[in-house]
Amino acid sequence: MFDWKIEKKPIVALAPMADMTDSAFCRIAKRLGCRIVFREMISAEALVRESNRTLQMAAFYDEERPIVQQLFGANPAVMAEATRRLDEKFSPDAFDLNMGCPAIKIVGGFNGAALMREPQRAAEIIRVVKAATDKPVSVKTRLGWSQPTEILDFVRLIEDAGADLISIHGRTKEQGYAGSADWNMIGQAKKLVSIPLLANGDVFSPELAVEALHITGCDGLLIARGALGNPWIFGQIESMLTNNTYTIVSDEERRNIVLDHACLYAEIHKGDSRPLITFRKHLVWYYKGVPDAKAKREQLTKVETIADLERCLNG
Repeated sequence: MFDWKIEKKPIVALAPMADMTDSAFCRIAKRLGCRIVFREMISAEALVRESNRTLQMAAFYDEERPIVQQLFGANPAVMAEATRRLDEKFSPDAFDLNMGCPAIKIVGGFNGAALMREPQRAAEIIRVVKAATDKPVSVKTRLGWSQPTEILDFVRLIEDAGADLISIHGRTKEQGYAGSADWNMIGQAKKLVSIPLLANGDVFSPELAVEALHITGCDGLLIARGALGNPWIFGQIESMLTNNTYTIVSDEERRNIVLDHACLYAEIHKGDSRPLITFRKHLVWYYKGVPDAKAKREQLTKVETIADLERCLNG
């Protein structure tokens, strides 16, 4: 059985990102050196209501293992029932509880980061989910709602409630994604718990990964936006940690990875005659900041099929 405590350190994993870390993205990340993937969050309420779309979001390939499925919800009983159903139907390797999403539509229902303001509810959710599965249960959260020091109490509550691992994004809910991630505060939180803790936020390169690990003293990292359009970052970080060097991805390698990712995405959306319309968000990331790629980026925002994409990349 998967166990965070015996996982190779440092842990370098793909963070859960809504509308981004679907099966196609997770498989590409795995092929490029990512050891563990966190799938995008799904609603416990929707899952218990047997939403077909939510069930489709929860499905995965064995290639993605070890895989952590993230859930969000505010009702402890519903969160426990959703965990039981997911465990029975799909059997992911671990579960993650979202207590950090700052989106208005999430916190408005006492979900995500709002649970930092409801510590007893948060603790009860952890306890009942732990009782509903024999798989590891982790929590992803932030430094606080408005003050970064709020994490110092919350992190201890999470551990006391029975969580097996904690991931901390280095910003408050009120910051959203503005400003810089506070790695030093994550490091202070790390000193207060005995369970593994992963740092998240502003790791966009192998060099920054090494720096974040040094400053935080954490057991590993969750890579989020740093992996968008850059899924090879996992292999590069692993190489940097092992050999203190890494290889830059060539233009040809980038092209091949983009096509592979697109094909996996189109496979998921095979009933759609224009499967790549919603894949354009990934294409923009793949060519963000690439020199002399302005014209290509404009063309990529119009692709609808694999054939369109091939013509654009070969042009």
